[in-house]
Amino acid sequence: MVASSSDTGAAGRPHDEDDLLLARVAAGDAAAFGRLVDRHGERALAVATRMLGSRADAEDAVQDVFTRLWAGAAARWRPGGARFGTWLWRAVANRCLDQLRRPRMGELTDAIDPPDPSPGALERLERDRVLRQVTDAIQTLPERQRMAIALVYDAGLNGAEAAEAMGVSAGAMEQLLVRARRSLRTGLRPLMDEEDKGGA
Repeated sequence: MVASSSDTGAAGRPHDEDDLLLARVAAGDAAAFGRLVDRHGERALAVATRMLGSRADAEDAVQDVFTRLWAGAAARWRPGGARFGTWLWRAVANRCLDQLRRPRMGELTDAIDPPDPSPGALERLERDRVLRQVTDAIQTLPERQRMAIALVYDAGLNGAEAAEAMGVSAGAMEQLLVRARRSLRTGLRPLMDEEDKGGA
């Protein structure tokens, strides 16, 4: 559902560029739709990738959300209500949660890449290994904690914006982040210990 001033309590917000673009999208303006995707697509993809752990799945989720926007959601937009970004993060997060709750098919294993002989290859491999461990640790978090981490760290929202996107209070958002960070510190302890030993 597209947010309106009546269901957000944010009536009277000055119209912004997204509101103007959405009005044009509702009238069938493909260029305006492209501009909205350019403005928000990469961050939406980052949030979805963080939540799903797969860029391909994330691309499907984000494409589905923007397709719904083009197919009719923009026509129901009420300027002056919630910001488009708030609706978008909530729509992307909900789409990802739906996808996570579906039974998954067996995943194909990645093909083994040949060794890279170029300078810096070992450093890149190590960086990729660390990033993979961090991503795996985030994937073990409960859905709402993962969503909170994605909105704050991948979408770059502040606590209040993330809370609005998730439909929770600022206090509840802070608790989600505190629990998520605590779990990540525990899950990544072996990695941190390894780095401590390496730097000793």
